[in-house]
Amino acid sequence: MLLTLIVVACAVFVALTGYGGYTVVSHRRERRALPGGRPAPPALRPSPARPPARPAPPRPEPSAEPAEAGPSTAAAPPADLKYEGGGQPETLAPVPVPVPVAPPEPEVLEKPRFRDRLGKARSLLASQLAGLRGRSKLDREAWDELEEALVLADVGILTTEALLQDLQQRARTEGLSSPEQVVSALKEELVNRLEGDRELHRAGPDLATVWLFVGVNGVGKTTTIGKVAMRETEEGRRVVVAAGDTFRAAAADQLQLWAERVGAGFIRGSEGGDPGAVVFDAVQHAGARGIPLVLADTAGRLHTKVNLMEELKKIRRVADRPPGSVTEVLLVIDATTGQNGLVQARQFTEAVGVTGIVLTKLDGTAKGGIAVAIASELGVPIKLVGLGEGPEDLVTFDAREFVDALLPDD
Repeated sequence: MLLTLIVVACAVFVALTGYGGYTVVSHRRERRALPGGRPAPPALRPSPARPPARPAPPRPEPSAEPAEAGPSTAAAPPADLKYEGGGQPETLAPVPVPVPVAPPEPEVLEKPRFRDRLGKARSLLASQLAGLRGRSKLDREAWDELEEALVLADVGILTTEALLQDLQQRARTEGLSSPEQVVSALKEELVNRLEGDRELHRAGPDLATVWLFVGVNGVGKTTTIGKVAMRETEEGRRVVVAAGDTFRAAAADQLQLWAERVGAGFIRGSEGGDPGAVVFDAVQHAGARGIPLVLADTAGRLHTKVNLMEELKKIRRVADRPPGSVTEVLLVIDATTGQNGLVQARQFTEAVGVTGIVLTKLDGTAKGGIAVAIASELGVPIKLVGLGEGPEDLVTFDAREFVDALLPDD
């Protein structure tokens, strides 16, 4: 009995552990019985060895010979990619492709419109004429309101009286009976007084044209010269700028910046030097090099200072000698100064013979009527007006557009 238990235990141990590298294999043939009537244990046989792992095929070396054409299992890299590093590539990096850039188109500066820039003056005059337009008939009070509106718009007493006389005469002759008809007639009268010679005259081919700019301090004279120089050079004309304001170094520096910006010639003198000598040198410089135009700055001066006005006369005489010819004396006036601008225009005209007016800062708080007063009382045409700070904002004066901006039909 004990022997039987030992045999059974050994058989179970061998079957469970595979002792000695053997595994249990079943056989279908009949087993031989052990003594005692028990079947014999199954036969043991060596376990077959596992076949060794198949070695990986060697990696093919890159060949310089081209591969035969055939179906490809991998997608080819894009044409705009390149390999990083040496040898067989592992990483692909994009190759920057230059994109042609079209050259920028030249900036076209749009000419400003009077209607867009005279909004403040228009609203002020419209409020002053609101009472007149609200009346149903043209009576004495209507004429009084019109007179008050013109005076407040800086038209001036003398010009206002002349306008009212002409309007009352037209009302009797043409049978004007409503305030709206009078306002329409007023627009025509204003245009007639503001019309004039707008041309900036030039000398003959054998002389250098000189435009002399005069005015009091702070009216924008130096900036105006720079803008005029830009206009002329953009039209293909050669220009020399003369820094005749020798008493203010900043004026000469400012003009020099403008000259460099627009490609114009530039002549300056020593600080506190003779301004007539600077203008003379500029004219000689232009004559020797065939430059057709000289823009001459002068020091800002009070129109009430006799000695300064005498100096201005001397500058004009010097500039008017061959090879130069003064064809324009342009008085620069700040439009916001009101009736004081009329006094300036009268004094400068008597001293140096002003041929044209440049009204600056007309887009600000100017009332606009000063233009009518100067043109009516002095007979000096307004040739240029400043409607802003940009170089393109200095434009030729247009009487019809100016009046329509101040007194629109709507």
